[in-house]
Amino acid sequence: MPPIINTELAARLKKFRPDPLTLLLLGLLVFFWFRPPAWVSDEQRALPPLRFELLDGRHVSLEDLRGKVVLVNFWATWCPYCRHEMPAMQRFYADWRERGFEMIALSQDEDAATVRQFLAENAYYFPVGLADAGHAAAFGGVSRLPTSFLIDKQGRLRKKISGQVHYARLEDLVGELLKD
Repeated sequence: MPPIINTELAARLKKFRPDPLTLLLLGLLVFFWFRPPAWVSDEQRALPPLRFELLDGRHVSLEDLRGKVVLVNFWATWCPYCRHEMPAMQRFYADWRERGFEMIALSQDEDAATVRQFLAENAYYFPVGLADAGHAAAFGGVSRLPTSFLIDKQGRLRKKISGQVHYARLEDLVGELLKD
């Protein structure tokens, strides 16, 4: 039996010719859906001593990471924008860690098993720990996810990124701090 085709609908679709403004708006909508804007603010302040317990059992402090540019990322497995930025963060970590870059991803999830499963399913191997209230407070608070902070080689907070990061933005921000 041949498929029934709604000839009226087919005729309407044939006549449909969106104007350039409509196409532009649709393009912007798609762009911002898949790459929402992130706001980068300059920060110039010292951080208190911070210690992170990673999911693999290691303990890392900011003092241990002096001499490296460090990205501290607050995220969650249930956050769609966090999940969307993770592949770029993994690629960036793999490409830049030998150049003096380090990353600590602090999950807002309550269950470490959920985070471990997410990391394993996606083959992410950058350092991950569970965030606590003290971590967010030390950075001045985290009001949305994802939020990332860049720390320079001397251990000073330099940038706050509110929103999703992507490889090119990290390349610009981290590259600048590695030159210092």
